[in-house]
Amino acid sequence: MLDTYTQYIKSFDLKKENIHSNNEFPFSLPILQGFEEVIFHPNVTYFIGENGSGKSTLLEAIAVALGFNPEGGTKNFNFSSFDSHSSLDEHIVIRKGVRKEKRGFFFRAETFYNVASYIDELDREPAFSPAIIGSFGGKSLHEQSHGEAFFATFVEKFQANGLYILDEPESALSPIKQLSMLARIHELVQEDCQFIISTHSPILMAYPQAKILQLTNQGLQPSLLEDTEHYQMMEQFFTDKDRLLHHLLK
Repeated sequence: MLDTYTQYIKSFDLKKENIHSNNEFPFSLPILQGFEEVIFHPNVTYFIGENGSGKSTLLEAIAVALGFNPEGGTKNFNFSSFDSHSSLDEHIVIRKGVRKEKRGFFFRAETFYNVASYIDELDREPAFSPAIIGSFGGKSLHEQSHGEAFFATFVEKFQANGLYILDEPESALSPIKQLSMLARIHELVQEDCQFIISTHSPILMAYPQAKILQLTNQGLQPSLLEDTEHYQMMEQFFTDKDRLLHHLLK
């Protein structure tokens, strides 16, 4: 298991001197106003917040700055279906640890279809042998449901000594599969892996001792699972469902 000395990436910060205007995206995001250095947990760090708060923008910038393809995949993946990523990666500095990861993957739920298509395209080329899909379980990701393809990636492609950046990985996973993914994260943490995850799922946020950073209009705020809006809303729903629905649907 990694610690604060051996973790792969330690922190990231803004190069504020290079930002010319706070009125243009992405620098207009509230979380970037008065931004202070973010320290990553050695094992698992979560970014959580409402839609539009900037979670995906932050993860994308971190991943691209580290050399990953903006649409996802390993650092060897080089394709673009639609060039839409922001320039934030050019305005951050990442502080790395003394150890370097042996493998890594940027998992982005919204563009995972493009990653699957790219793998199939490469595997049709005779120059690629053995087939790339072999490291994803051997079955085309397009021949599986979204949830099956996601989970095959987590189980087959994610291996020891890796840095894994995941943007809303729960989006196609049932609650049972989310619990299974939590167990998979734990297996990989024991094998010297570091995770940075954006999520809306209280299940995935529940990893013990993980660092949860909530994106708010006041910036990035450390939070306990039980203090997050995600957890409290679900607790309220299941504790007093009828009362909540009465006020919601009246």
